[in-house]
Amino acid sequence: MVTAGVALGLFHMPAVAVVLRWLGIGCLLGVVVRRPSLMTWTFLAMLAGVELGIDAPNVAAQVRLPGDLFLRLIRMIVAPLLFATISTGIAGHNELKSVGRVAIKAFILFEVVTTLGLIIGVVAMNLSGAGWDVVVPAALEGAPAASAQAPQTWQQIVLNLFPNNIAEAVAQNQILQVAIFSILFGAALAMISEQKRAPLVNVLQSLADVMFQITRIIMYLAPLAAGAAIAYTVGRTGLATLLPLAKLVGTYYVALTVFVILVMAPTLAIFRVPLGGFVKAVGEPAAIGFATTTSEAALPLAMERMEEFGVPRWIVSFVIPTGYSFNMTGGSVYLSMAAIFVAQAAGIHLSFGRQLAIVLVLMAASKGIAGVPRASLVVLLATASAVHLPTAPILLILGVDTLMDMGRTMMNVVGNCMAAAVIGRTEGADSIFSTRRPAGASQV
Repeated sequence: MVTAGVALGLFHMPAVAVVLRWLGIGCLLGVVVRRPSLMTWTFLAMLAGVELGIDAPNVAAQVRLPGDLFLRLIRMIVAPLLFATISTGIAGHNELKSVGRVAIKAFILFEVVTTLGLIIGVVAMNLSGAGWDVVVPAALEGAPAASAQAPQTWQQIVLNLFPNNIAEAVAQNQILQVAIFSILFGAALAMISEQKRAPLVNVLQSLADVMFQITRIIMYLAPLAAGAAIAYTVGRTGLATLLPLAKLVGTYYVALTVFVILVMAPTLAIFRVPLGGFVKAVGEPAAIGFATTTSEAALPLAMERMEEFGVPRWIVSFVIPTGYSFNMTGGSVYLSMAAIFVAQAAGIHLSFGRQLAIVLVLMAASKGIAGVPRASLVVLLATASAVHLPTAPILLILGVDTLMDMGRTMMNVVGNCMAAAVIGRTEGADSIFSTRRPAGASQV
């Protein structure tokens, strides 16, 4: 019915189309009630949000509260969750000697996967040529390169890994800095005698369990937050604004599909991670990331699902937060595509050498960026400045950036989960072969 409603809308029968679309959503509601899960409720809420944004945009533009509240609650628990899980993972399981080895594996995997994503993005844009037919409005031609930040040097990237003040890092929600402090705390805790560290390890273990329980409580709000976020986006921007750049959006999602088929699936197969079990484990965090366009919103649930999947907690707690800054899998495809799109929209034919230079700049510029909405635009502006590309087409991309941000955030979440699973397998986590359904996945 939803499809029929869309078709009738195209044939200038809006009233009938609206009724059919809402009837279709009502039928889906009946299915979801019979087989409830967080992912199905989230999917239904997203459909309802799109419909509300189309039918009542003025109302939809006022429903930001559930999404903002959900994100605030998630940010509330991220720091204590990371601190407790990383510290207990290292000190409570005597994994101090393994941290360095896992870190090296993680960074190698991050670099290989993101580089392949950059290459796929470049190839996709060269094949589609989505930017050649786009006309940059004259009003944007003289627009300044606002907020274009210079690429960080490697010294700045390394320095920014470490907190100047742990309270400040928590207050600013600097995930990687909190993780670094937690690693050092856990390592120091592991170096003292068992008798002295046992009481504190027990407290931290209880704190981790409490944080995961709070996560489950917060997740009851996830479907409503997802629907509200989608409704607000559609109601505020409207679908008509997306038509001129539809080819760019379509190319991006095709490129993401190719990335999954050619990079992610083979990687899981090579390291013998069961694909079906992984998809079930990552489905709910990916859906939340897609709807909220914020990887941070999916962090606690992603950690919980990967641990239930069989990845040791200390690996999950180290790899996933680190990936938020160094493993922008979906962002890498977007960045290289967007850079080539900017050149095409400006009528610039890039040689192979110049495209290679763009990829190399992006490999460096994309590291150390926190997993927050629109972080990729900051990198793109910096890269355009470094390789002497105009900024006006970048401002044009803003019209469809939310649609593309959904896909790249979802892929970032999946990529971080994949990294945790792969590294867990290399560390001998045979429990990943378990095919049990994740706890808590059957009900919202």
